[in-house]
Amino acid sequence: MEKILIVDDEQKIREIIKKYAEFEGYRTDEAADGMDAVNKARKNSYDVIIMDIMMPDLDGFSAVKEIRKTKNTPVIMLSARGEEYDRIHGFEVGADDYVVKPFSPKELMMRVGALIKRSKAGGGDEHEILKFGGLTVDFTGRFVYVDGVAAEMTPKEYDLLFYLVRNRGIALSRERLITEVWGYDFFGDDRTLDSHIKLLRKSLGEYSRYVVTLRGLGYRFDGQADQ
Repeated sequence: MEKILIVDDEQKIREIIKKYAEFEGYRTDEAADGMDAVNKARKNSYDVIIMDIMMPDLDGFSAVKEIRKTKNTPVIMLSARGEEYDRIHGFEVGADDYVVKPFSPKELMMRVGALIKRSKAGGGDEHEILKFGGLTVDFTGRFVYVDGVAAEMTPKEYDLLFYLVRNRGIALSRERLITEVWGYDFFGDDRTLDSHIKLLRKSLGEYSRYVVTLRGLGYRFDGQADQ
C-alpha cells in the first residue's frame, strides 16, 4: 500500500487531505512544519509528499531542497499563491507538481495517483542517445548535455524534454503534454506546463530554439537528429 507524507501547518488542511487519501487506499503520515517533514522523509520511504509552502521553522521550498539531497520522492507543492514566480521556484527546487489553494481534494488525489503510477513505471526508456548538434539527449542515463556540459534540470524538465524529443516534428497540444507528461486529465490550468517550458528553455541555452511555441495550440520540438 502506497504511503503519502502530508505536510501543512494547518491541521484542518492535513485532516481533509488525510481523509481523501485514506479513502483512496493510501497510508498517510503527517508533518506540521518543514523541518519535521525533512526528518521524516530522511527516516521513512514515501511514494508522494504533499508539501505546503508557507510554514514555520522551514518553508516548503527549503524543505524540498533538503529532501532532494537524499531522496527523489515525487513532491506536490501546495500554496495559497499562484504567481508564476512561486511556481517556477517550486519546480526549480525539485517539485513535480504545484496546486493552488483552495484546491479540489479529488483532483489532488488524481494527481497523487498519476505521480505514483509514473514513478513506478520509470526506467522504461529505450537504450538510446540522440544528438542535435551540440545538444545530447541520453534517455538511458537520463542525462542532457549542452555543448558537452551536463545540464542541471529538474525531474519534470527531463520528462518534458524526453517526450518532446521522442515526438519531434509533431505538433503537441497543451492538453496532450499535460496528460502524457504529468499523467492526469487536463484541468484547464496550463501555467504549470508553460512554467516548465520556461525552465527547460533556460536549461537548453541556445538550443532552446528547438522548442517551438505553437500559438493557440502548444509546442513542438523542431530538431533533426544527427546521423
